[in-house]
Amino acid sequence: MSGIAQFFIEGGIWMLPIGILSLLVLAVIIERSYYLLVVQNADTKTLSLDVRKAVQAGDIDQAIKVCDALPKSAVARVLKRGLEHANGSEDEIRGSLEEATMEIVPEVQTRSNTLAGLASLATLLGLLGTVMGLIEAFTVVADAPPDQKSVLLTKAISVAMNCTAFGLIVAIPALFGQLLLSGTAKSIVGEIDNTSLRLENQLVARSAKGGGTHAR
Repeated sequence: MSGIAQFFIEGGIWMLPIGILSLLVLAVIIERSYYLLVVQNADTKTLSLDVRKAVQAGDIDQAIKVCDALPKSAVARVLKRGLEHANGSEDEIRGSLEEATMEIVPEVQTRSNTLAGLASLATLLGLLGTVMGLIEAFTVVADAPPDQKSVLLTKAISVAMNCTAFGLIVAIPALFGQLLLSGTAKSIVGEIDNTSLRLENQLVARSAKGGGTHAR
């Protein structure tokens, strides 16, 4: 711990904003990971299969109950919206699914670019700290008394190097988290698109044949 404290102290004032960014990065990673990997951790293939089987059997109410069993799942919420209009026209079915997709997909993609932005800010703040440290170093070389130059120059260089290092320490995990979480979000959005399209085709075909058991 003493080494970490010394690292911060030697880095100067510019370590503080980078430290604040590190807390924001951690908060975003935790929140998005929980939402995408825990809240949205539903077996969408089984969900889609159970819904399609219920629709094929003409039991729309059962299909809706399958979706209700996963109330927080983005895929289930989109499918449920389409099922609630199962006895409507082709345009109503398609429109309900598209409307639900447009409403729910942004929730999945929320803060999708935040980590990349925070990584850039951390890098830039680290670079700014480096520049300020180098300016201080040049000032020391030009103006400091000869007996203090060595100490002051070492201090200025520490500011420059520590800020660069800390900026990268924050930026690299942020970018790595961005890659993982954005990939997960894209996978969920792809599942929404695929399952809703399959359901749309099934409901439209069912509607063309004359309906079935009424949706609630």
